Amino acid sequence: MLIEETPVPDAALPVEAFKAHLRLGSGFGQGDVQDPVLMSFLRAAIAAVEARTGKVLLERSFQQTVPVWRNPCAHQLPVAPIGAVTKVELIDREGTRSDVEATSYWLERDGHGPKLRSTGGALPRIPQAGAVVVHFDAGFAVNWEGVPGDLRQAVLMLASHYYEYRHDTGLSDGCMPFGVTSLIERHKSMRLGAVR
Repeated sequence: MLIEETPVPDAALPVEAFKAHLRLGSGFGQGDVQDPVLMSFLRAAIAAVEARTGKVLLERSFQQTVPVWRNPCAHQLPVAPIGAVTKVELIDREGTRSDVEATSYWLERDGHGPKLRSTGGALPRIPQAGAVVVHFDAGFAVNWEGVPGDLRQAVLMLASHYYEYRHDTGLSDGCMPFGVTSLIERHKSMRLGAVR
């Protein structure tokens, strides 16, 4: 189970770039009246691109709860890129939490499948009927300019698509424009086998 601990802050959303992309006029009274609507489409587009690629665009904190290690030597984290693993906690069946020593694990950085690895023979044993919680920071950058250009363009195109078809109820199958899918293609991770 993956939980986003910190949301994307409003200030990090590329509202002005989105307005320029939509070619919205300016100088007609309050220019920020539509900002909340535009932000909602940007958030939806960012979420969709992140879901399709497994990449976190804007840096934020996450936690993943794992009931059992699939591989006792390495645990593949569900998103990339990972900036740091900030904490690993063990939870017993009563819900008591205990921190795992940071010296007993390390982060194997990978653009598609970063892993939490043991510095010894195996990752810490998960208590019976318990779980482990891995806390980490993920994302390409803290600001929009640090996100790769093709993903920035994909978000703007998809947000524009959502904006243009906001009243159309016939698009319920979750279609994604071809231009967006071609831009995000190289960022999608291929899942071919077990974690090593």
